[in-house]
Amino acid sequence: MNSASGSTREALQLDVTALRAETPGCRQVIHFNNAGCGLLATPVLEAMVDHLNLEAQMGGYEASATRAAEVRGFYRETAALINTTPDNIAFAGSATHAYANALSSIPFEADDVILTTRDDFVSNQIAFLSLRKRFGVRIVHAPDAPEGGVDVAAMAALMRTHRPRLVSATHVPTNSGLISPVAEIGRHCRELDLLYLVDACQSVGQLVIDVEEIGCDFLTATCRKFLRGPRGSGFLYVSDRVLRAGHEPLFIDMHGARWTAPGDYEPVRTAARFEEWEFPYATVLGSAAATRYAREVGIEAVEQRAPALAARLRARLEPLPGVRLLDRGPRLAALVTFGVAGWQPAPFKAAMDTRGINSALSYREFAQFDFGTKGIEWCLRLSPHYYNTEEEVDHVADAVADLAAAGRR
Repeated sequence: MNSASGSTREALQLDVTALRAETPGCRQVIHFNNAGCGLLATPVLEAMVDHLNLEAQMGGYEASATRAAEVRGFYRETAALINTTPDNIAFAGSATHAYANALSSIPFEADDVILTTRDDFVSNQIAFLSLRKRFGVRIVHAPDAPEGGVDVAAMAALMRTHRPRLVSATHVPTNSGLISPVAEIGRHCRELDLLYLVDACQSVGQLVIDVEEIGCDFLTATCRKFLRGPRGSGFLYVSDRVLRAGHEPLFIDMHGARWTAPGDYEPVRTAARFEEWEFPYATVLGSAAATRYAREVGIEAVEQRAPALAARLRARLEPLPGVRLLDRGPRLAALVTFGVAGWQPAPFKAAMDTRGINSALSYREFAQFDFGTKGIEWCLRLSPHYYNTEEEVDHVADAVADLAAAGRR
C-alpha cells in the first residue's frame, strides 16, 4: 500500500486477497460490523504503535514535536478525502464531539427552528432536545417520502416557511441502509442562505464525499467505522463562510484562540478554533494512516464494492421465512438491517457471535421515528466492507437462515 499511483490503486481495487492480508482481523472473524468499527489495516496499527514507542523513548511533548510533519498529514489527507483544504479540518475525539462543538458555535435563541429529518442520528436528536430544554428552540422534522428517506421537496417547503436557524441531515443513518440525498438538501440550503450540518459518520470511508457538492457548512465524521481508523478519533469540516462569520465553539481554549489582553481573546482563523490543546497524537497519526490507506485503495472502488456486497446479502436474506428486511430508500449503503421472528435481540446476536460473525444490534431508542414507523423494537445490523468476500456474505446468509429456522421451531 505504499504507492498512490493510479495503476496501483486499480490493481488493489481488484486484489481483495492482498487487502485481507493487510487486515489481520480477517484471520480471526467474519467482520460484518464495519458500521461499528472497521478492522484496522496493518499500516494504521504500525503508525500508532511506532508513535507510542517514540513517546516512551523520548517523552510525549518531544515525540509530537518530532512528528509534527506527520501530524499535519492528518489534515492534508482528510481534506483531500472530502475535497476541501487542511484549514477547514479540525480533529475531534469522536463524531459526537465534533457535532457538539459545531452546535455550540450557533447562537440559538428561543423559537429558533432546527429543521431535520426522521432519520437523523440518535445522539443528534438528543442534542436537539437538550437545546430545546435549555434555549426553547423548536425542532421540526421533515416527512418521509413514500419510497423511504426524507421528502426533499417537503423539506425545502419547510425551509421557506420556517427559515430555520439550522438544517441537519444524517447521510447514512446508523439504523438502516438508507443513503440520504444530502446534496439535494444542500442546494436548497444554499439558495436560502441557511446553515447546514451533515452527519457523515457512516458514509466517510464508504462513499465518495465532496463537501463542495454537498454544500454543507459543517460536516462531522468518525474515523473508526468505514474509514478503518482507531477509536477515539473523528473530524469536523467547517466551511469558509462559517469561519469568516466568526462562529466558534462555546468553550474555546488556548489552542483555538489567543489571549490577546486581560479581558479579550481572538480565535484562530482556521478550523483549529474547534480543537483543544491536548491531542492523542498516536491516534491522530493512526487516523492519518487510515485516511491515506483509504485513498490509496480508492474510495470510488469502495463505493462500488461495499454496497454491492450488502446488496448480495439482502438478496440472500429477502426470501428467508421469518426474516424481515428493513432497509428502504432509492439508494442503499453497506448496512443491512433486519428482524428475525422467534428471537430476542441479545440471544440472536450471541448466536451469531458463536459462529464467528461480528454484527451489531439497534433498538427502538436509537431510532424512535424510523422504528416506530416500521413497528419494530430491535433489529440486527450487518455491515460488510470492501475487504470482505462474497463467500463470507454467503456464509453469513446461511447462518441467518439456520438461526431463523431455529426461531420458527
